[in-house]
Amino acid sequence: METLEILQDICRQIGLPLEGLNDLTLMGREPVLPSSFRVGTAAQASIAASALAAAQVWYQRSGKRQAISVDMRHASIEFRSERYLKIDGGPAPALWDKIAGTYETGDGRWVRLHTNFPHHRDGVLEILGCANDPEAVAAALRQWRGQDFEDAAAENGLVATMMRSPEEWQTHPQAQALDQQPLISVERIGDAPPRPLPPGARPLDGIRVLDLTRIIAGPVCGRTLAAHGADVMRVTAPHLPSIAALVTDAGRGKLSSHIDLRQEAGRESLRQLIAEADILVQGYRPGGLERWGFGTEEVAKMRPGIIYVSLSAYGHQGPWSMRRGFDSLVQTASGINFAEVEAAGANGPKPLPCQALDHASGYFMAAAAMATLARRADEGGSWHIRVALARTGRWLQSLGRVANGFDVAEPDEADVDEFLEERPSGYGMLTAVRHAAHLSETPAHWARPSMPLGSHPPVWP
Repeated sequence: METLEILQDICRQIGLPLEGLNDLTLMGREPVLPSSFRVGTAAQASIAASALAAAQVWYQRSGKRQAISVDMRHASIEFRSERYLKIDGGPAPALWDKIAGTYETGDGRWVRLHTNFPHHRDGVLEILGCANDPEAVAAALRQWRGQDFEDAAAENGLVATMMRSPEEWQTHPQAQALDQQPLISVERIGDAPPRPLPPGARPLDGIRVLDLTRIIAGPVCGRTLAAHGADVMRVTAPHLPSIAALVTDAGRGKLSSHIDLRQEAGRESLRQLIAEADILVQGYRPGGLERWGFGTEEVAKMRPGIIYVSLSAYGHQGPWSMRRGFDSLVQTASGINFAEVEAAGANGPKPLPCQALDHASGYFMAAAAMATLARRADEGGSWHIRVALARTGRWLQSLGRVANGFDVAEPDEADVDEFLEERPSGYGMLTAVRHAAHLSETPAHWARPSMPLGSHPPVWP
């Protein structure tokens, strides 16, 4: 399937007119990153979908069309943007905890641990009864069966998965549940009058977005909306863990506020922000925000016309729907790492050359939010958009494979330099990847610098 056909399907799912594809130019071809999967195609298609949606909002506002182009190599580098971050010319903070990664269990299976958050790391060490050391963890896991450890981790709310083959995943009840769910779900959840878009210099001028997400997928959604002019406010709390490099990379263009939902004052602050918001993006597990009174139905009543975007790891239906997860773990559980091992002739789980499920999901969320914004201008309504990392993984697997995917070398610094830009930030001079979608009339850029969490008051500008 060619990228244009892939985009036609995405446009249909999110209600985006196909006429916009006439304005699009796609450059490059596979392979661009060493992988047997079409990660370059996934990068180009998902970023192009978000650009098409931004252009549709702009057309709705201005009556003008514009040329769009997306280069596959640039898109693939943006799918690894967190790797290329530099602060004052030096390296960004480390992305991975020292015991995160893959380990062989006593029955010859492999498991992947995600221990970047301290409470997840401590929980794993408690189950294993060992020291915070990779060798100690490896020795402890050799006393476990892979399935038993995966089950124990899930029962304790931790994040670890066993590597499965694609065939094993295909027969898993969660994979079968995912096949009943669309790649991007867009559902009308309430009535509200149409809200026409006023004139503006950029597609999302005057659009207010609440970003209640962490790690990569959700923050990439917010970063993309900010690149097209939205006022994006990232909301977290001092007690919640974060990963410094990801906060910095995905914080470009955003305001950043602290709100503690455990306190009534914090919940009231969020209610006041919602009262003037257009889009709310959240990455809690299904049902996670309901306990604080900010589920889809509650928010639609607070703010009729809201576009509520939900991200989950494994989808909103099925036995794993409440399970915590991250891109790397979904790759391991769903057969992607296994397939890469076979294609590369390697040993042990082999990850994709980027967090492709995270990044693609983030651009899908942004594309659907913008397409629905354009739709809301005509139809009105409150809307719920749902995207899941594991469903995005099913989509990536459906795109087919690249026969010579590992013949291409890992990009070196010289390959990446042309896609980087320097901007001041709250951390120092930031070197980071420019946005890969080029729009002729409204070039994507971040008007606000990346700032540390909690830098701004929880009040719209």
